Amino acid sequence: MAADKGKLERKPYEKELKKLQTELCYLQDWLKATGERVIVVLEGRDAAGKGGTIKAITARVSPRVFRVVALPAPSDRQKSEMYMQRYVEHFPAGGEMVIFDRSWYNRAGVEHVMGFCTPEQHENFLKLCPPVEKFVVDGGIRLIKIWLEVGQEEQEKRFQARIEDPLRQWKLSPMDVESYKRWYAFSKARDLMLERTDSEHAPWHIVDSNDKKRARLNIITHILSRLPYKKIKREKVKLPARKEGKKYDDHASLQGRRFVEQKY
Repeated sequence: MAADKGKLERKPYEKELKKLQTELCYLQDWLKATGERVIVVLEGRDAAGKGGTIKAITARVSPRVFRVVALPAPSDRQKSEMYMQRYVEHFPAGGEMVIFDRSWYNRAGVEHVMGFCTPEQHENFLKLCPPVEKFVVDGGIRLIKIWLEVGQEEQEKRFQARIEDPLRQWKLSPMDVESYKRWYAFSKARDLMLERTDSEHAPWHIVDSNDKKRARLNIITHILSRLPYKKIKREKVKLPARKEGKKYDDHASLQGRRFVEQKY
């Protein structure tokens, strides 16, 4: 873990975030112009900061270019499919970046620790994951895998905040509470996952997420550094004159319609 630099203040955070979000807009233009395909996998313990990071990445770009995938528990039909099948159907087409808020690595983490898969299924995943990812990368998709590492004390603080804040209570599920008890089991699962699936073609990168603001900036910077994007020249848009013709009173035509009550 990196040395503690203290919590990043909001003003410098927002200043740097704006710069990075501008770069993400340039990245978006590059994706659309080149037809490149990118997958970003965000993994980490509960309350590690994945959701806030995704909001920071996607706040200023098009959801049709930066698609977020956060899959629920598999249905009975999906349980009968090949394990990777339900993830592959969300892979990017040309000109898209897909951000997985948790991914196929569920099998290496929560499914393994909570007993939702057998030891054989877990081992089979660890064995097959690197060659499957090699197939993905060789097919032209750029794959970026990031693990958000949060400490015990910080995770507990964030869980307590969720318990006490009505705006965040929805974030705390019974599964989160159960996983909270199994900290060390998840640590062992994380270490085995990193050992078996950190490859040259699809490496893992770990980010200290105890300070959410620093983590967001570092993650966006890392994503940008992994892609050979460049600023695409745009023609300056000049608004045309509105067509003249018979005048139409588009305010009077709304008289008598139902309007939202202006309470503010």
